[in-house]
Amino acid sequence: MSHLIYPNESAEYREARNQLLAEEIALRSQMEAVAARRRALPSGGEVPQDYVFERIGRNLMPEKVEMSKVFGRHHTLILYSFMYGPEREAPCPMCTHLLDSVNGGARHVGQRASLYTVAKSPIARLVAWARDRGWVDLDFLSTAGNSYDADYFGDTSKLPTALRQEHVKDGKDYDETMFNVFRLDNGTVRHFWGAN
Repeated sequence: MSHLIYPNESAEYREARNQLLAEEIALRSQMEAVAARRRALPSGGEVPQDYVFERIGRNLMPEKVEMSKVFGRHHTLILYSFMYGPEREAPCPMCTHLLDSVNGGARHVGQRASLYTVAKSPIARLVAWARDRGWVDLDFLSTAGNSYDADYFGDTSKLPTALRQEHVKDGKDYDETMFNVFRLDNGTVRHFWGAN
């Protein structure tokens, strides 16, 4: 880009733009180095239980399924905790907008990993919202009845005390947005990476 000169640009602009370009190249290199370190992480902690989720089955009826079974043909499972628990009248608008864009790429993610959106609401409620939004490429699991959200920070109940005080309202715990990645290694499910 430093060799491109736009019409009527000043020497001051070109110098500033070239400096910024050098910083952008350095940032990209740093991002690639961090991504390589992320891929090289050692095995994470073993999942404490084979969480039982609810999903819509092939017969379009709710069914129970264990976490170890939702990996499908992959060894990587991505779970996005969607802020749409039963205490909410409507889902989090930011989560909704994020999932609008994730829906567009979900079928491509499925070539390398299993991807599910999880929330505490009953599965029928999650699927109804997805249908209303036109999310045809997102799969959903209900975490109602298991401790997945608490264990993997999809709610505020097990946050460290200082963080919990920032997030808890009126003394009640709430659902939180969280991406978690799990790996299936020789039949053992392990946590690999997480971020909110």
